[in-house]
Amino acid sequence: MALLITLITCFVIILTTSQPCQTPDDFVAATSPGHIIIGGLFPIHEKMLSSEDYPRRPEIQKCVGFEISVFLQTLAMIHSIEMINNSTLLSGVKLGYEIYDTCTEVTVAMAATLRFLSKFNCSRETVEFKCDFSSYMPRVKAIIGSGYSEITMAVSRMLNLQLIPQVGYESTAEILSDKIRFPSFLRTVPSDFHQIKAMVHLIQKSGWNWVGIVTTDDDYGRLALNTFTIQVEAKNVCIAFKEVLPAFLSDNTIEVRLNQTLEKIALEAQVNVIVVFLRQFHVFDLFNKAIEMNINKMWIASDNWSTATKITTIPNVKKIGKVVGFTFRRGNISSFHSFLQNLHLLPSDSNKLLREYVMHLSACAYLKDTDLSQCIFNHSQGTLAYKANKTIERNFFMRNDFLRDYAEPGLIHSIQLAVFALGYAIQDLCRARDCQKPNAFQPWEKIQSKCSKECSPGQMKKTTRSQHICCYECENCPENHYSNQTDMPHCLLCNNETHWAPVRSTVCFEKEVEYLNWNDSLAILLLILSLLGIICVLVVGIIFTRNLNTPVVKSSGGLRVCYVILLCHFLNFASTSFFVGEPQDFTCKTRQTLFGVSFTLCISCILTKSLKILLAFSFDPKLQKFLKCLYKPILIIFTCTGIQVIICTLWLIFAAPTVEVNASLPRVIILECEEGSILAFGTMLGYIAILALICFIFAFKGRKLPENYNEAKFITFGMLIYFIAWITFIPIYATTFGKYLPAVEIIVILISNYGILCCTFFPKCYVIICKQEINTKSAFLKMIYSYSSHSVSSIAVSHASLESMHSNVTMTNPSSSDKSATWKKSKELQAQAFAHICKENATNVSKTLPRKRISSI
Repeated sequence: MALLITLITCFVIILTTSQPCQTPDDFVAATSPGHIIIGGLFPIHEKMLSSEDYPRRPEIQKCVGFEISVFLQTLAMIHSIEMINNSTLLSGVKLGYEIYDTCTEVTVAMAATLRFLSKFNCSRETVEFKCDFSSYMPRVKAIIGSGYSEITMAVSRMLNLQLIPQVGYESTAEILSDKIRFPSFLRTVPSDFHQIKAMVHLIQKSGWNWVGIVTTDDDYGRLALNTFTIQVEAKNVCIAFKEVLPAFLSDNTIEVRLNQTLEKIALEAQVNVIVVFLRQFHVFDLFNKAIEMNINKMWIASDNWSTATKITTIPNVKKIGKVVGFTFRRGNISSFHSFLQNLHLLPSDSNKLLREYVMHLSACAYLKDTDLSQCIFNHSQGTLAYKANKTIERNFFMRNDFLRDYAEPGLIHSIQLAVFALGYAIQDLCRARDCQKPNAFQPWEKIQSKCSKECSPGQMKKTTRSQHICCYECENCPENHYSNQTDMPHCLLCNNETHWAPVRSTVCFEKEVEYLNWNDSLAILLLILSLLGIICVLVVGIIFTRNLNTPVVKSSGGLRVCYVILLCHFLNFASTSFFVGEPQDFTCKTRQTLFGVSFTLCISCILTKSLKILLAFSFDPKLQKFLKCLYKPILIIFTCTGIQVIICTLWLIFAAPTVEVNASLPRVIILECEEGSILAFGTMLGYIAILALICFIFAFKGRKLPENYNEAKFITFGMLIYFIAWITFIPIYATTFGKYLPAVEIIVILISNYGILCCTFFPKCYVIICKQEINTKSAFLKMIYSYSSHSVSSIAVSHASLESMHSNVTMTNPSSSDKSATWKKSKELQAQAFAHICKENATNVSKTLPRKRISSI
């Protein structure tokens, strides 16, 4: 413990005094100046040589094993930065870079990180120690890397001190999602949790329940093994064995552990599925030995090596069996391929990686592409001679296809996304700052930025197939959808039955319940018209009561019939109030029934009046005899009304109208009365229409009655108004939707009711009030006598015409005896008509007036 305290104290003293140290020339891989420097960490070499000195000194050893695929990843970062510099994304601001080789070693990566943390405008090795780094200005503003999760974790813990953003392009360990332990770490690839979930799903759907797993002895391997074990056991899949290999090639025991693992796989003959969480160099050695041992299995590959060209180009690799792999989402990397075509034009003075690649390429120039990667890998750094520029250029042209084959599209795309994410973050910060100055912003400020702008509540992230999940567009939530958090992947659906939401909504709103309310302007107008109709009914009733003994009232069928008709009109006007207000089961059942029965009763009474008028003034003996048999007023009224009562009763019993909640509209709920049965509703209205048609026919027959006894003509007009109103109602009612649907029926009821009321009673009221001189018994009888004389003369002329048409001989003037006979017949018919009218009126009045008044009639 004392030794640890002493070491920490010494380290603090070194940092505080800012003593620089000499950096080896070959440590920095590639650099380029700029206003803002982006750091890069890539495992370009696969291992670091062990020190042969004793005692071992604290110095960085030489790295060997040049890896082509990782070299291409560094070129992808350089290419992406050049794309930003050549675009208008950061106008006037140039991005520079410093790329270091981690040699797949945590120690080397930590050394490079120290240089990233060095203070700006000082030597790269000067690092200050502070309690608060908020105003500290390091050399780099952000870091991309560093490939493997084990190294990324170590680097990230060091960068946490200054909260310098680190964007991972390949590190998939689930633990890196923990923002408490890794607050400044971001990545453009999903965590292993999703990959392992997909693997387990594949295993389950394939029916495999006996599998083995091989992983590495580091944080990445152990976390993957733990997560896989938990998920696979939940699906009733058993793990036959778990083999763990050393994480780094520099470990001397790796060869032994590889052999032991393959022996275990060979012995477990029943295990045909092997899940492999290893790095590329592990898999390369593992498969080469498996081919030698003739091991044939089903291998499930992790994203670390599933698309590696180094693995797919192993000689006789098909002998190992089948490989099913998971990989990152691919993007369009055609611009990177074009960049590789012109790689020979890239300056190599500040790019030691490029120079090293050229030297290895020259040494292996005459090998096939399939052997070229291994040849380069086997040559250590510094063992090859530097060749002339012409040779270098020729070698580049010869090996363009080789580089394209080794470019892994998923990783290249992830690196591009990482660079552009930083580019957009810097753009946001530089909008109000002069980023040509090195101290324009602190690195930790970029942590608040993302590849894409944050989608606000009310929006959702929208990606395309060519985009990665970290770069997206913000799209407004459509109608009836909402999002209440930032960067939501999709909008949530409101409950369409009770709630709604406008476009770009953050919450759902309750739908407003609507119906034809009492305070609605249209409802008020219709109710006023209904009330006015009721007043008219009462006024007519008073006028008729006060003028009961006049011929006009008597000719209307007497006070009893008039009262029944006026009562029906009153009920019709009153029934409109049941169409207004919040629908209830009672009002829904009452409104149609009340209107149907009362209107039917009204039409039935008018029908008897039409029959009576036609009977009184019919001079055809046959028609008169038929009408006498048909004319039974009370029976007609009760029969016609009773049929409607039966229809409405059956309607209420079997399919009664009920309250319906109509939620089909986007923003409101309509409370309405559902008629229960359209057939019953149509039958009710159709029955009324049939009665009205019969009434219309009878009234039309008697339309040419005396001027003061012309009720039939006005009944005809009343029925016409009824037909026009209800024929218009049918299409309007069928196409109207919403809370104003009841208003349509109210309007039709008012029109038909007003039409019949006005045509039936208003002309009589006009005669009673304004034409009192013709509302007398003498004037009434005189008018009837005149009409009868005219009618009989017409009949005589008509008979004579018929006889003349019937005869084929020359017509002669009628004799005086014929004229006398015709005149006699006319007198008899007049007497019959007058006697019939007087008899009917006397019968009607006798029921309501004293006997003394009958004699006056």
